[in-house]
Amino acid sequence: MTRKKMLYFILATVVVAVAYFGWKLTARRAYESAEYTVRQSDGAFEVREYPALMMATTNTRFQAQGDDGSFMRLFRYISGANDADRKVAMTTPVFMQPAVDDVPGQMGFVIPKKTVEQRIPAPVGGRVQIRERTGGRFAVIRFNGRLTSDSFTKAEGRLRNRMTSKELTGDANAESAGYDPPWTPAPLRRNEVLIRLQ
Repeated sequence: MTRKKMLYFILATVVVAVAYFGWKLTARRAYESAEYTVRQSDGAFEVREYPALMMATTNTRFQAQGDDGSFMRLFRYISGANDADRKVAMTTPVFMQPAVDDVPGQMGFVIPKKTVEQRIPAPVGGRVQIRERTGGRFAVIRFNGRLTSDSFTKAEGRLRNRMTSKELTGDANAESAGYDPPWTPAPLRRNEVLIRLQ
């Protein structure tokens, strides 16, 4: 292969790689996302109004981040492990609630609006449940990086400080929301901590 052809080959390979990873990194835009209305905004901090959302949920250990089988249980449900043998479109974000006292943690996928309007397929196997996430007003803070117990705790602390400065009162418990597939590099990931306002 001549030097010129080698240069074209390398250039083409780089272009294909950039295009591929660019598509992967923007994959979250391909999914329906839970709707909300922003009522206040100040940098990474927002106050949002969410409608009621129908969700497929399963018990999880927060620190496991789905490695305890919870993510795959939900993924199997949307892939057809339901009474209609029908696929349900993936959505964002994936909501997670840590365990509180004797109540186990929960991981949940939002059911797409079109599926809610038609009929939500019932899960099979008993480990996935369909439930309604009550609508309401939430204080939210966004952050990048990996969503871990440590990053969640730090973000929750920042969020509660902002709530105090804005004289907002919220629930004692917080939840997280993750928007990206596992292969997304940490600096480009979108994570959030949400606290329901009273």
